[in-house]
Amino acid sequence: MITGQIRARLAEIVGKENVITSIAGRLVYSYDATPNYQSMPDLVIAPQNTEEIAEIVSVCRDERIPIIPRGSGTNLCAGTVPTEGGIVLLFKHMNKILEIDEENLTVTVQPGVITQDMIREVEKRGLFYPPDPSSMKISTIGGNINENSGGLRGLKYGVTADYVMGLEAVLPNGDIIRTGGKLAKDVAGYNLTQLLVGSEGTLAIITEATLKLIPIPETKQTMLALYQNMDAAARSVSEIISSRIIPATLEFLDQPTLKAVEDFVNIGLPTDVEAVLLIEQDGPPEIVARDMQKMADICTREGAVSVKIAETEVEALALTEARRSALSALARLKPTTILEDATVPRSEIANMVKAINEIAKKHNVTICTFGHAGDGNLHPTCPTDVRDKEEMKRVDAAFADIFAKAIELGGTITGEHGVGMMKAPYLEWKLGTEGVLIMSAIKQSFDPHNIMNPGKIFAKETRKRLVVSR
Repeated sequence: MITGQIRARLAEIVGKENVITSIAGRLVYSYDATPNYQSMPDLVIAPQNTEEIAEIVSVCRDERIPIIPRGSGTNLCAGTVPTEGGIVLLFKHMNKILEIDEENLTVTVQPGVITQDMIREVEKRGLFYPPDPSSMKISTIGGNINENSGGLRGLKYGVTADYVMGLEAVLPNGDIIRTGGKLAKDVAGYNLTQLLVGSEGTLAIITEATLKLIPIPETKQTMLALYQNMDAAARSVSEIISSRIIPATLEFLDQPTLKAVEDFVNIGLPTDVEAVLLIEQDGPPEIVARDMQKMADICTREGAVSVKIAETEVEALALTEARRSALSALARLKPTTILEDATVPRSEIANMVKAINEIAKKHNVTICTFGHAGDGNLHPTCPTDVRDKEEMKRVDAAFADIFAKAIELGGTITGEHGVGMMKAPYLEWKLGTEGVLIMSAIKQSFDPHNIMNPGKIFAKETRKRLVVSR
């Protein structure tokens, strides 16, 4: 419990105006974008710099108060829900782009910077930051780093971890550390930078990040391929990659998702086909033209009923934005929308989609599937209603079957959404007991009092067993 004396100490650190104590104010930060998870924080605090965060953490360490760093709350794994109360830490004041270094091709930012705002700023300099989560219009860089976010361009360019070069962070004891930097090469000791990326706020609080930039591609083209057969779409994906073509984007939408998206955006998407592939390539004009023609030929040869390259930049942007709107479109169907991200080797995409459809029938639930076909990251999405307890049990059972099938096919339970609370019960399925024990030991060494975003990554049953085994 946070006493009046502790609240006063925290207010002295950040100023009373940066401490939210009201029920209405705290309620806003009791949930994130993950359905069916909610818990009230005791306080919400908005520090203005790293030093204030270090002081806050020191208080939390002494008083054993949970502390939950939060960006925009767009994550889909309940990663920022304050399940054990404590303090939600906001970064609304720490939202500056500190430096764009054109000589070293880096950008240094505070964690509260909106992803798309930063992308636009570096593009003004002819530079490019590729990670592009669908939430990038509102997600923050700090949140992207904590979840190791991916995006539509992940196939060609990788995910957030591939662009984090250095971090400043506050440890659970209040110490401030710096990892990495602007160096192209650095193998001095353990790679602490990459350890913190994707740690979901359970090891430290990130307060600054130096990110890698690349030259912006000269041009881009977009293509839509339509299929009446799921296997044909999957074969096209495999054939494109095996032909040594790595497109910037290679996305998949099934028919139920297409119908929902077209109803939402009204741009003339076909809704009478079983699947579509949205393909983009970027780079020098002659390479883009060559690759697009090769990919169009492959899609046609593998059974696409139509292959069309966008004729204008406006048309291309509309197609990409339609794909990015898939979750929003599906969210209109029912009061609750549960989106997951099971990932399999791309050679198993067709088998995984078939399995998802069979699992949906088995449990009598509706599941729409879309995702990043090029890297095997599928997003089975279930429109449902959390108030229907019986249906929710079937939804939970369906997703458990989906995760099990993904692992059986050589995949994983999450490709980009993180573990948080949603996937914690299934983590041991993927890593095994030994893997979870190693992670637990790392967590214990960083955070012996378990104040950093407690209740995330490790399932309660697993945590109990691990404590006994120490």
